[in-house]
Amino acid sequence: MAQSIVLVTGGSRGIGAAACLRAVELGHAVAVNYVHNKAAADAVVAKIEARGGAAFAIQGNVQSEADVLAIFAACDEHGQLAALVNNAGIVDYPARVDEMSAERLTRMFAVNVVGSFLCSREAVKRMSTRHGGKGGAIVNVGSAASKLGSASQYVDYAASKGAIDTMTVGLALEVADEGIRVNGIRPGIIDTDIHASGGLPDRVAKIEANLPMKRAGTADEVAKAIMWLLSEEASYTTGAILDVSGGRAILP
Repeated sequence: MAQSIVLVTGGSRGIGAAACLRAVELGHAVAVNYVHNKAAADAVVAKIEARGGAAFAIQGNVQSEADVLAIFAACDEHGQLAALVNNAGIVDYPARVDEMSAERLTRMFAVNVVGSFLCSREAVKRMSTRHGGKGGAIVNVGSAASKLGSASQYVDYAASKGAIDTMTVGLALEVADEGIRVNGIRPGIIDTDIHASGGLPDRVAKIEANLPMKRAGTADEVAKAIMWLLSEEASYTTGAILDVSGGRAILP
């Protein structure tokens, strides 16, 4: 019998890596997708194997359709897809909208939106009962920024995550009777290195005293929420978007 697989895009660091480590609890083999850092992905695989789980790393950039097809083909070689976590995403340096280039916007939406659509398309083709699949689950990683707007910082990022919210609801309704549940999460300020990649390495330290819980969240706290949405405990939950933001709603 082919092993079941959960694919986590952007699985070599941050929330993605934490989700990969937690996915062992569901009994699936874990496909750890990465773009550049093979060593980091291999380290996540090693940690999963040390916990008695099965895992493998797959290189590929979700903004490339060819790469997405290759990622899913690699999963097919290892077993049967049971779940997808659309986690891969990027931010850019803080800027106002009137300072943003077309190149920046194109890249932002290619990775954060088009990539999630392409991966969801391929997952549905494999999991939907309409296509001969056995069902499954998709969790889209959005952001509290989709509700806050991220003015003077990342309006483009916030808008891309707003698109993910909309996709989550629409796709959930589209495949609800095909054995696939589609849900989303909106993390708030989470202590990962994504802030450094956006040019604000000390962002958490500067604002956590102003957060409702007076601290940032952890990647593992988000991963636990992802795993609940993927699990059978959430068997009647689809089209839902869960805020994992420590109560952050309107604070900058």
